[in-house]
Amino acid sequence: MKQFASFVLDTANQCLVRHGTPIELAPKPFAVLRYLVENPGRLITHDELLDALWPETYVQPQVLRTYVLELRKVLGDDAGQPRFIQTLPKRGYRFVAPVTEKPAAGPDVHAIPEAGGEPAVGHAAPVHVGRDAELDLLHGEFQLLAAGRRRMVFVTGESGIGKTALVDAFCRQVSASASAVVARGQCIQGLGVSEPYYPVTEGLSQLCSGPEGEAACRVLSRLAPAWLAHGRPTNTAGHDRSLGDLCAALEELAAEKPLILVFEDLHWADGCTLHLISALARRRSRAGLMVLATIGPYCEDIRDSAIGLKHDLLMRRLCTQIALAPLKRSAVTTLLSRELDQETPPDGLSAFVFQRSEGNPLFVLAVLENLIALGVLAQTGVDGRSVWQQREPFPETEAAVPQALANMVELEIERLREDEQRLLEAASLLSIAFPAWAVAAALAQDPVETEEALDALARRLHFVVRAGKDELPDGTTSAFYVFAHGLYREVLYQRQAFARRARRHIRIAERLGQLFAGREGDVARERALHYEAAGEMERAALVLKAAETGRIAAGVC
Repeated sequence: MKQFASFVLDTANQCLVRHGTPIELAPKPFAVLRYLVENPGRLITHDELLDALWPETYVQPQVLRTYVLELRKVLGDDAGQPRFIQTLPKRGYRFVAPVTEKPAAGPDVHAIPEAGGEPAVGHAAPVHVGRDAELDLLHGEFQLLAAGRRRMVFVTGESGIGKTALVDAFCRQVSASASAVVARGQCIQGLGVSEPYYPVTEGLSQLCSGPEGEAACRVLSRLAPAWLAHGRPTNTAGHDRSLGDLCAALEELAAEKPLILVFEDLHWADGCTLHLISALARRRSRAGLMVLATIGPYCEDIRDSAIGLKHDLLMRRLCTQIALAPLKRSAVTTLLSRELDQETPPDGLSAFVFQRSEGNPLFVLAVLENLIALGVLAQTGVDGRSVWQQREPFPETEAAVPQALANMVELEIERLREDEQRLLEAASLLSIAFPAWAVAAALAQDPVETEEALDALARRLHFVVRAGKDELPDGTTSAFYVFAHGLYREVLYQRQAFARRARRHIRIAERLGQLFAGREGDVARERALHYEAAGEMERAALVLKAAETGRIAAGVC
């Protein structure tokens, strides 16, 4: 372990520690910090850092700036008067703080205890690993129902982040204590136009068929009869259904015992369902009623979507949002232990899976299953019991995307418009970070229009995040962006036909030559990589040879 100032860099557990408290970092920022700390006092050029962390892969240098900014926030560092990371403009970085060796602490003192002291349960659903704080928030919202304060709670996050697992864990706990009635409705893509109120009707049907069903049907018959047909909730009831009637009925049902309406995947909800939620949120009467909805990253038009509704209610302070972040490394370790049904995962497994998955629970499980399928992990008998052990080395380069995960990402991509798919495919030709001008060059489009389209995409989807602006040699500026996860980039890259990829790579290489006319040597390596990716090996060699000739002529060693 390396110590500097009040920080300890724990390389075994891949976290930063300050005064005994672990500070979790995402894999790439941690790798940047580790390389700098392990090479203190000397200039680390951009190329050296990129080659060390992304071998055999071209990555835009701008991504380093994003990670260094993140590290400065964590360290409390000031770029103007650096105590830790000094920036040497156009050259690289230097770690300026004194670094000393610190003995290893033995067992993993940073591992978090399992919630409630529950034993590891193997494949029996690791329901809420690493989500104790979020569960506490939900229970806090639930306690407010006792005072008659209706609650609207939106659980948000990217695909696979664990929204449904969190809601399931909460509903199991309140149902087990018989302290609330829970009714669920599932929003389904494509049903919003043909079947208005589909999830609402499903939830009402579940309510009427449950233990409180007889009372629920009586209340609906009296206060909202248009929502029933033949005494049961149905989607074929008359068109004279009143939202006010249904709101009044739900509030009366919640008077006896708190009522929780759960709507899964609200991003696919029809407009009528969203209007009902909006009406329930705005009513002033006291009610022990909670609407608990999960919202993913999809929406066609933010103005008429669940995301638009959420923004409006948040602005009016009529709802609570619980945004799920990726799991920390310690939680990934716990999740792996539960899945493998053993106290400690094989050495190095947690670090490898955390780096590949970046803390997304679904990705964690997909990477684990892929390692088992590849024979990297296998069960062997030890002292009369079966134990998972590493049988093959972990891949040193980026592992192939597990097929199940690739299918999920592909499905997300297919939901986008064709022009949005083209934007993301072109972006994948660069690296995790990519500039708007390069996407425009790949697609032979106007740079300004391309940047506007990428901005709109970043606002609406979780695929990409705007990370800043760069000044180009001609004096203009261009925004650059970062993929939310490397797996998205890999799937987007592989789904393109080679001929199409090649044409786009060549356009980027040619545009680089135009932008850096007279300074081609500065981008020779980058241009060569694009030509190589396009199969143009001779052109790649010519670019590198011209750059070397220029350096010799200029007297540069």
